[in-house]
Amino acid sequence: MAKGRIVVDPRVMLGKPIIAGTRITVEQILKLLAAGETEKTIIKNYPHLTKGDIRAATAYAAELVGEERTYPLVDEDKLPVALR
Repeated sequence: MAKGRIVVDPRVMLGKPIIAGTRITVEQILKLLAAGETEKTIIKNYPHLTKGDIRAATAYAAELVGEERTYPLVDEDKLPVALR
C-alpha cells in the first residue's frame, strides 16, 4: 500500500520519508492523526493529499514497527564464566 506513495530522498526534508510529490512527512501525518485529526480535516488542510496518502503513511509506520526487534536483557551473573 505504501509503495510508490512514500519516498525517501536525502535532498528533501533531510531524508525523512515523505508523501511522493510533496514535502509532507510521514511523521507529520502521524502526529496529526495522534492529535485526533481526522482524514477529512487533514485533507481539508492539505488538499493535495488523498485518503490513500494518509493510509500509506500509517501503513509505512506499521511496517517499520513490525520490523522492530527486542531482545531480553541478560543477567550477567547467570552467564557462564566464559561469556562474562
